[in-house]
Amino acid sequence: MILMLGIMVRLACLVGIMFVALPAGPAWARSLDEILHAGTIRVGINPTLPPLALFDEKNELVGFDVDLAQEVASKLGVKLEIVQVSAPDRVPFVASGRVDVVLGGMTRDTLRAKVIDFSVPINSENYGIITREDKSFSKLSDLDNDNITLVQVRGGAVISFIQKNLPKAHLILLDNYNDRDRALAQGRGDASFDRIDSMEYRLKIFPAIKWKIIPSPEFGVTYSGFGMEKGNYSLRDWLNIALYELHTSGMIETLWEKWFLRPMDTKVPVTPYF
Repeated sequence: MILMLGIMVRLACLVGIMFVALPAGPAWARSLDEILHAGTIRVGINPTLPPLALFDEKNELVGFDVDLAQEVASKLGVKLEIVQVSAPDRVPFVASGRVDVVLGGMTRDTLRAKVIDFSVPINSENYGIITREDKSFSKLSDLDNDNITLVQVRGGAVISFIQKNLPKAHLILLDNYNDRDRALAQGRGDASFDRIDSMEYRLKIFPAIKWKIIPSPEFGVTYSGFGMEKGNYSLRDWLNIALYELHTSGMIETLWEKWFLRPMDTKVPVTPYF
C-alpha cells in the first residue's frame, strides 16, 4: 500500500498537481460493497465552480454536481456525504482514498488517467477565450504573444496545452476559478483559455464589465466524469450503469438546464457499452 501511494504521488506531480498532507494511517477508497455496508458515499465537490457547485444564501452547498451526487446516492440506496475539494485537491483526494469519488469539472484525459480511473462521461466541456470587450483577440493563436498575460487555475486540464502551444504568453496560476474571474475583472490579466460552458452564469456577478467569450472549436471537446481510485472496478462499473440510466431518462440534461439555464452545448454520446 505504501508503494502504491508513492507511485500515485510521483504520477500526480507529473500532471502538475500538488498533493496535500494525507491523514494519519493508511487510507484507501472503498469498494462498492464497502460503501453499501457503510450506508454512505463520500463525494468530493468543488464549491468554487458555479453552477457546478456554490453556496446559497443559507450557506448550503447547491448546484449541478450536488444534485447529481444526490441522484447517484439515491440510486445506490445510501446517504450522501459531501467533502469539499479545491481544483488542485481533486485528484489527490480520490487517489489517496479521502473520498470515494470526485466531481468538480473532472476532465477525462490521459495524464489524469495514469493516477485515477474515470466513469463514462457526465457532460461535455467546450472551450474558448474569456476576456473583456476592449481586447482585440479573435482566435486562440492571438494569445501566443509575449505581451499577453493569461490567468489560469492550477490543476486545470488546459495548462499543458497552453505551455506547449502558447509558449510566448505569460502565465498567472491561481487556486480557483473565482479568483481567476476576479483577476480578469480587475485587469490583472488579459484573458483566460478554459471551459466556457458556465461563463455566462459565472460572469454575471460583474455587471460593470463588458465581457467577450470567443469559442475555440479547434481545441475540440472534452468530457467530464466521476473520478475514482485506480482499480476500483466494482464502483466504476456500477457508476457507468447509473449514469447510462440518468442519461437515457433525461435526468442529467434536466439538471444541466436547471443550473446552466440552457441545453448542453455538445450532447454526450450515450452508449450501453462501457
